Amino acid sequence: MMMFCIGLDLLLMKLVVAVIMRSNINTGIRGRTSFVLIGCERSDQYSTKKKDLVRIVIGSRKCGCPFMLREKPVIGGEGWMVKLMCGSHNHELVKSLVGHSYVGRLTKDEKIVISYMTKSMVKRRNIPFMLKEHNVNSYTIIKQVYNARNLYRSSIRDNNTEMQQLMKLLEWDQYIHWHKLKNEDVVRDIFWSHPDVVKLSNVCNLVFLIDSTYKTNKYMLLLFDIVGVTSTEMTFSVAFAYLEGGRLNNVVWTLEQFRGIFIRRDALPGVIISERDLTLMNVVKTVFPESIPICCVDFTLIKV
Repeated sequence: MMMFCIGLDLLLMKLVVAVIMRSNINTGIRGRTSFVLIGCERSDQYSTKKKDLVRIVIGSRKCGCPFMLREKPVIGGEGWMVKLMCGSHNHELVKSLVGHSYVGRLTKDEKIVISYMTKSMVKRRNIPFMLKEHNVNSYTIIKQVYNARNLYRSSIRDNNTEMQQLMKLLEWDQYIHWHKLKNEDVVRDIFWSHPDVVKLSNVCNLVFLIDSTYKTNKYMLLLFDIVGVTSTEMTFSVAFAYLEGGRLNNVVWTLEQFRGIFIRRDALPGVIISERDLTLMNVVKTVFPESIPICCVDFTLIKV
């Protein structure tokens, strides 16, 4: 891609990004000549893929801009001859390219830095500021950072599906995990907990909080979150579980796995606090009959 300021646009300090639309090289074959056809980045119209039966509504920069340049080598001399085919645009020109995908593209070194920061669990919103500290002329926007992070994670995952990658990481870090299969090749429910957290749960086993969120992730699955409380009133995440649904058998299976992380049968949770979910409340009474169930409603604890 090349950037040009042409004619009146240069006087008004307005910019346009030009791209090579088509090119050819004279190889000696009859009818072939060397030329380069340059147009505006907003030339042509967006065309859907052949596999898409229904047009997907997306944003596109293409608006059929007629601006065009044709370049060809000078015969018997050096250099290129430029011919202006059309010097007008059918869209407004920008005064600054700040935030444009062209000037904000990442360098090879910046992509490496983003991969290291992603691996180090740096928050996404902080990455552009860190890039700006290393390069004051950087115009990278947050969307380009997101794309670079997704590309890095896809390269790590290789050909594995997201569930296969999760199982691989759980095995790699030696997490304690269980799962249920559906149709022998589809994971229905999955539960996992870190070994160090399991040890802490067996020591600080007085109070546990169980919460569930519905349709808050892109998989539209039920996420179970179990939190423990230490003797110093600090909280820690005990376990997580993705469930196919919030039906009785899913919740029973999850709490049975939670009960399984306790080594001593006489050291089970003393108090279990849950939200006002009738299914969850009934399962807590069944799986942990020796524990005291408490329902949390509008930040008010009610013993049930």
